[in-house]
Amino acid sequence: MTKENEWGSNISFILAMIGSSVGLGNIWRYPYILYSNGGGAFYIPYLIAILVLAIPVLVLEYGVGYNYKSSFTKAIININPKLEYYAWILPIVIFVMTIYYSTIIGWDGIYLILSFFKGWGSDPNAFLTNSVLHSTNSVYGVLNFIPTIGISMIVVWFIIWLVSHRNLENGLGKISKIFVPLLFVMMILLVGVSLTLPGASIGLAELFNPNLSLLSHFDIWMAAFGQVFFSLSLGMGIGFTFSSYTKKDIDLVTSGLYVVIANCAFENFAALGVFSILGYMSLHSGTSVSNLVSQGSSLIFVAYPEVLNVLGNIAFILGPLLFLTVYIAGITSMLSSFEVFSCSIQDKFGFSRKRTTTILCIVGGILSMLYASSAGEYMVAITDLFVNNIAILFSVVVECLLFSWIFNSERLIGFLNNRSNSLKIGKWWLILVRYIVPVLISVIWLGGVYELAITGSGELLSLLILLSIIVLILALIFTVLPPKFKNWFETEERIN
Repeated sequence: MTKENEWGSNISFILAMIGSSVGLGNIWRYPYILYSNGGGAFYIPYLIAILVLAIPVLVLEYGVGYNYKSSFTKAIININPKLEYYAWILPIVIFVMTIYYSTIIGWDGIYLILSFFKGWGSDPNAFLTNSVLHSTNSVYGVLNFIPTIGISMIVVWFIIWLVSHRNLENGLGKISKIFVPLLFVMMILLVGVSLTLPGASIGLAELFNPNLSLLSHFDIWMAAFGQVFFSLSLGMGIGFTFSSYTKKDIDLVTSGLYVVIANCAFENFAALGVFSILGYMSLHSGTSVSNLVSQGSSLIFVAYPEVLNVLGNIAFILGPLLFLTVYIAGITSMLSSFEVFSCSIQDKFGFSRKRTTTILCIVGGILSMLYASSAGEYMVAITDLFVNNIAILFSVVVECLLFSWIFNSERLIGFLNNRSNSLKIGKWWLILVRYIVPVLISVIWLGGVYELAITGSGELLSLLILLSIIVLILALIFTVLPPKFKNWFETEERIN
């Protein structure tokens, strides 16, 4: 691991991981996932996912990542050289996620400009659908390119390049130290205002009155596990990659707890604000909360403008600050996911950090233009489904089997406990990562895939299959390409 790929301090690692988890997954995705899965009923699978799955898997990723001090791909090859093909699948999937992520940040960039004069007008929902996204629920909408969104997304990719081509501490490290605390401050202000709105209690009642009958459906469990893995960057190689950049004295268990607590507190706090706003909208429109917002990805671009419309002149301060903070949160999350594929390419082909990030930003920017179309929102939903409910859950199963059995995670216990000032892990942790996590996620994954297969439209299933084929072909290409250095199949271990 070169100096350009090392954290200057352990606080940089913790804040970067929080920046990866606390972002669009919390503000854009979580309130809608909660909203569309029975409100309070969602908390049961959500809390189970955090306690039984999230914390154990996060600690596992941190420990193995620190051990190898290399990219995810190279570490998997060191565990078993025959697994290089699989080792490329995950980084490619995460790069696919990075591409569609740039779309949502691009939308937010447009709203950042609009917020200075409330350019969304009196009907934010109609404005988003008809004037910004020009939405159509058909893949053929890709033929209708939207220049405004395209330009906004190019700006996003330029920022990613501007930060990521620098060494780790001077780029992502500095960005995380400044904007992660700012994100928390701004969300506290926004939620504080939202809770004072007339009708806020209507939305909160929707949130805290669970429909427990939904717990018998695979959908709610898939959504909960997918959300936890998505927002905490589990199974994505991000925690693995970032922990490989850490210093020798890092307390990985405590760091993981900090990340989980910060993530869960933030996204549930944000949900209070969103549901308060939905309650206000319900009171003034006479429409039930359940019928207010038709698309999950539009929640932040409908609910927040709605409340800004009634705040008077203070909205011209809070609005830009809100959308700027969301923008930065999205950027820090995107920078994190970008690292996984970038680090693997640097390791195998010997490219410099600057060269790698330049190439990936150009390729990612070009491919992302498919989302700068009338089908953008439709394609984001499909890609999100593929990445988070299919690919990531499957990856976690494979990762747990590789790290806990073939790598033998038992040898991590002493190392992690000797550096931990809080929670100590033991046999209970091994039981979770070796048996309970793989079995539980496998059952949920298979049930979700089966339900999707029998209920999904022909077009949806065809697009999901197409995405899978593209990922598998790209993984094959990167596998057969020759490495620059002969030591590609050799990695020094630090934990015996």
